[in-house]
Amino acid sequence: MAIYVDNVKIKWQGREWCHLVADSLEELHGFARTLGLKRSWFQASASYPHYDVTIEVRQKALRLGAHEGCRSKIISCAKAMKAEQIVLLQQPAPEQFLLFFDNPVYDQS
Repeated sequence: MAIYVDNVKIKWQGREWCHLVADSLEELHGFARTLGLKRSWFQASASYPHYDVTIEVRQKALRLGAHEGCRSKIISCAKAMKAEQIVLLQQPAPEQFLLFFDNPVYDQS
């Protein structure tokens, strides 16, 4: 498993931005936490799941072990994570949520 960061340098709000992806969503979110990124910054509904990172964060990611990702590697990871995300969204709700809503105390009828 690995983390990848591209070098696209998209200009937005006076800064340059890149994309952070991984071989899996779990690995991506774990590495993002290590970088100090908030989960709310995750681009779940973009054309592919990723985090946008500044050039400065890109450099930190590379120092922490991320790999420079070429376009084909970024796209390959993106497709795999998108498929993983679709599978996760199709899974039933975790049991603790079902138990919560089945509790008579929360019956809204």
